[in-house]
Amino acid sequence: MRGPCRRSDSVETMYKKILAAVNEHLNSEVAARYALNLAQELHAKLYICFVAEEGMPPHDRHIAEEAIQRLFDDALERNIQAESIASTGNPLREIGKIVRQERIGLVFASTRREDLEKRFYAGTVARSLSLKLPCSVALVRIAHSGRVRPGRILVPVKARINRVRERALFVSAMAKAFGAKVFVFHAPKPLEKLFSGEIHLTPPEWEERRSTDIAHFMSHLTQRDIEHEGRHLPGGIARNITVEAFAKRHDLIIMGASERSLLASLLNGSPVEQVLRETPCDLIILKPRHED
Repeated sequence: MRGPCRRSDSVETMYKKILAAVNEHLNSEVAARYALNLAQELHAKLYICFVAEEGMPPHDRHIAEEAIQRLFDDALERNIQAESIASTGNPLREIGKIVRQERIGLVFASTRREDLEKRFYAGTVARSLSLKLPCSVALVRIAHSGRVRPGRILVPVKARINRVRERALFVSAMAKAFGAKVFVFHAPKPLEKLFSGEIHLTPPEWEERRSTDIAHFMSHLTQRDIEHEGRHLPGGIARNITVEAFAKRHDLIIMGASERSLLASLLNGSPVEQVLRETPCDLIILKPRHED
């Protein structure tokens, strides 16, 4: 039998059921509000889940349970179909059970401090969720715990985009949920000629060199009536992303999980790791699982 992540005709059918994983930390509640707004936009069912690890202090458990109640009450006020789940055990294992039993299409989870202090792909909880859950996963790094209402969403893309359709539909739904404008950002390697150094192309020239995947990504935004614009800035990927987000005052970055091999990530790191540590605004790292 196939798992919950199968071919779908639209983002509404991909994400009919969304799970938000909550813990005792404030950033997990803020991250869950991204899930709540997306569920409202897509008329999806929202599962608010808290898994207490063995030996968790009662005070921390109480904080998490209060967060679940606030989120659940907010969902009901917005007429979102919601269900709260609290259990004890290993978070990855228990969340995996819920995902399989309920056929969840998308899980939201906040990054933890260990994801900033350790290498992102070196055995952290975040990496385990991305790799082992059989559905799409949105890992949320909260830079500011204020009101979740992004108006400018920066979307870095590579020339070749994995699961381009799902990523475009996810971005479109997030933009609609908040009435935001999308800025598609590509940071290609600078072009060089032998003996003449780096080649500087004009914006129209970069547009002509835009890859098929990027063109498809932007066409999906157009089809869904998402206000957007594209920008090319050759140079270091991670640095350019963080500088662009800071300089243009973007509120949210949505980027894909790294497709580098585990060995390459351990040895050299990845742009995702660098942006995760240095982002000046909230960041969502999407690991798409649905088929194009």
